[in-house]
Amino acid sequence: MTSRERVLAAINHQQPDRVPLDMGTTFYTGISACALYRLRKYYGLKTRPIDIFETSQMIGAMDPDIIEKMDLDVVGLPQAKDFAGVRVYGEKQDFTMPDGTPVRISSAHKYKVDEKGRSYLYPQGNDHYGPSYLMPEGGYFFDALHRAPEYDEEDLRPAEDFKEDFKLKAITDEDADWYAENARLLRATGKAVVGTQRSSLGDPSEIEGPQVLEPTGIRGYQDWSMAQLLYPEYVKEVLEMWTEAGLKNLEIYKQAVGDNIDIINISGTDLGTQVGQLLSVETFRELYKPCFKRLNDWVHQNTDWKVLYHSCGAIRPFLDDFVDMGVDIINPVQITAAGMDAKELKDTYGDKLVFWGGGVDTQDTLPNKSPEQIAEHIKKNLDIFAPGGGYVFATIHNIMGDVPEDHIAKAFEAARNYNF
Repeated sequence: MTSRERVLAAINHQQPDRVPLDMGTTFYTGISACALYRLRKYYGLKTRPIDIFETSQMIGAMDPDIIEKMDLDVVGLPQAKDFAGVRVYGEKQDFTMPDGTPVRISSAHKYKVDEKGRSYLYPQGNDHYGPSYLMPEGGYFFDALHRAPEYDEEDLRPAEDFKEDFKLKAITDEDADWYAENARLLRATGKAVVGTQRSSLGDPSEIEGPQVLEPTGIRGYQDWSMAQLLYPEYVKEVLEMWTEAGLKNLEIYKQAVGDNIDIINISGTDLGTQVGQLLSVETFRELYKPCFKRLNDWVHQNTDWKVLYHSCGAIRPFLDDFVDMGVDIINPVQITAAGMDAKELKDTYGDKLVFWGGGVDTQDTLPNKSPEQIAEHIKKNLDIFAPGGGYVFATIHNIMGDVPEDHIAKAFEAARNYNF
């Protein structure tokens, strides 16, 4: 099988010739630039600054040489703008990570480093406004800063508060041309292609408005979570506007990329923590589910793409709703979270959902265990998820910057050599 044939078989619940492998195609199956730089050295590949395709998490772009070296089966078409509202394509500028790793970020970014070694990023690359991101001294990624003033519960204006968000997320003609050209190039690789066109419905990474010059309204995630109960009409109006913006973008995106992608990463709204859910199933059904269903229905009615939905944590109570609202693939399959038993997930949803992830725990196992223990951990997971198709190997969320490079290499070697 070719890489694309292997992935297509898996996502159509057919057993491929071997387990398909993904690293680096999305914001959630990626690898820190620091770890990627060392991994390239480990494989004896040419060392050079790592291009960044998602700046807040400092996720490194996977070049063709390492994709082939690791025998990966999937390539990714990233979103044209990062969470700070800056285009990821075009000219680059140098940036040095706290550990010395050389990377390249968009030249449109403005950043500053203070006397304590803390780095700041600015919304839309405009340093006439306060920074929207902070990387602490010795850090590997940026944290979003809360900048919005306290909201007035007597004067809630969702359309006014979020109008800049929707304007910034709109696909421009330049973005569409970039999507079209890069989707064509990625299709020519023979790999399966994952496109990202997030609609960001209540996504914690975007509620703060890190791309907005002067965010207003209900912005902090704690406030947003409370608003789902206290001001549900406000939340509903914001989500409906996000949905309308998302549908317009999907139409433009489809015209640009056509059949040159196979999977669409449509959302990254986290619904779970390690131990439970961030909102009730009832609240999800009332506020979120109708919006996601509209987006997913559009994809299924107008394309042959499969819908990939990312949600961290203990999301088992939502999975029936995911199936009902048209989700095809779930990620990262956080089997270390409460209620996320791998066997129960496969037995119950193996013919309804594709599991993209769940391969290796990145919080403890990958960074801290021996290569032999990592391989054993992966075999145990693949024995459950892989048979019968419906599975793509990926780490449980992104690989952090301090993970030993030999652990990463051995993990993907174990998955690649797995026998059904």
